[in-house]
Amino acid sequence: MRRARPRIAALVLAVVLSIAYPAAAQPDTTTSGLGPSDTSLMHGDPASTDSTGHRGPGRGARLAASSVPGGACAATFIGSDGMPVSLCTQFVGTSPPAFAAPSVVLFDPRTAQPLASRQLVKGGLLGGVYGYLDDRDRVVVADGTNSILFVAHRKRAADWEVYVDDRIDVARHIPPGDAITGLAPDPDGRIWFATTRGVVGVIDRDRVVTTTRLPAGEELGNGLSVRRNGVSILTTHALYEMRADDGRAPAVVWRRAYDRGRGRKPGQLTWGSGTTPTYFGPGGDGWVAIVDNADRPQLLVFRSEDGSQVCRMPAFGRSGQGTENSPMAWGDSLVIPSTYGYQYPPMAVTGPSIPADAPFTGGMTRIDVSEAGCRRVWENSDRVATLPKLSRADGLIHALGYGPAVPGLPQQVGPVDYIATEFATGRRVETRQVGTGPFDEPLELTGTIAADDSLWQATVGRMLKIAPGG
Repeated sequence: MRRARPRIAALVLAVVLSIAYPAAAQPDTTTSGLGPSDTSLMHGDPASTDSTGHRGPGRGARLAASSVPGGACAATFIGSDGMPVSLCTQFVGTSPPAFAAPSVVLFDPRTAQPLASRQLVKGGLLGGVYGYLDDRDRVVVADGTNSILFVAHRKRAADWEVYVDDRIDVARHIPPGDAITGLAPDPDGRIWFATTRGVVGVIDRDRVVTTTRLPAGEELGNGLSVRRNGVSILTTHALYEMRADDGRAPAVVWRRAYDRGRGRKPGQLTWGSGTTPTYFGPGGDGWVAIVDNADRPQLLVFRSEDGSQVCRMPAFGRSGQGTENSPMAWGDSLVIPSTYGYQYPPMAVTGPSIPADAPFTGGMTRIDVSEAGCRRVWENSDRVATLPKLSRADGLIHALGYGPAVPGLPQQVGPVDYIATEFATGRRVETRQVGTGPFDEPLELTGTIAADDSLWQATVGRMLKIAPGG
């Protein structure tokens, strides 16, 4: 009997781990023309799971390096050469002079100091924060002229250079006053784009551009998500599954309207859902999830192929009732942070909010999904202030955040912490101060976990490299 006990214990442990850490398939992230896995897209992979196969800093994390790049960097990519490169909004551009000028900035991988930059023409969504890194370590991004730019970097004799290596002009396909806000590659090597006012386009390998216009009045403020057989696009009114056969314009496979609420909520950028759709579930992309903008927001999960509903439930229990963050996904599980009440800069938001303001209470929750429905596993009080990254390698959620709210104290004042939270339990396992607001206001910016386990995370004032202890 004594010999059997270790086997029983091992079996119990295996069952517990199978519940805590899903073994379900992850989306196939093999995409022609895309750079290294997990570090080439704002949301981690084409399916927008905001997860990574790299370990993060975790317990014992330390601030290894930082710099002041002169702007807020919304997304950081790390190429096959190990060089971090970011899409940043410079506070003051110089060539030409401009306020909130979009730029591509190259950083030293050891010191986090800026090495070189290239200012772009300002477009939509704070100058264009969505882009990706291609298989030649070039940042692919749209500028204000509605051109798709391929921005490369190279070492010169005495310094580094960031330059436009190639461009594709799509301006004639986009009405005046409109701008590209979403950009992503598909498995066939085509480039999909979407504009603020609902133009959805595809650029094929021969650079032929085809477009479709979504219904008037529906706008986009988030990115695109891509799977093997389709693309998910979320407007301020509805979720769309789209497909484009060779030589044909993008076509709507299905459309599902959602409750967009009475207006923009405090802590969100637009009037409508603040989430980028997330593919997850059977086969890695059999389901797609969003959170609507109802008074009590609902998590909505649909089958990717036909749009039939898998489940629906309140996205939050005791957390703030709203989110601008895309759900993180691992297997059949989702983790959703609340941003309700988060104070964005006035220039970033569209229209008044209802109510005019609210305290940033925060909160994060895990919901598991099955064909039988949705089930809340845990909910915590983490006041996450960045777009977190979920590591499938260490089972932790990595982010920057604030401590408990203090009545009468502005959100932006106080310690800014690196936090690591267990995916399995929602329990905080590390809190390490890495900055102080308002200079290090996290601004809900996106971090990237590199192959060396370091987290590259921008704040409003700095670029931080947070590394494992030791």
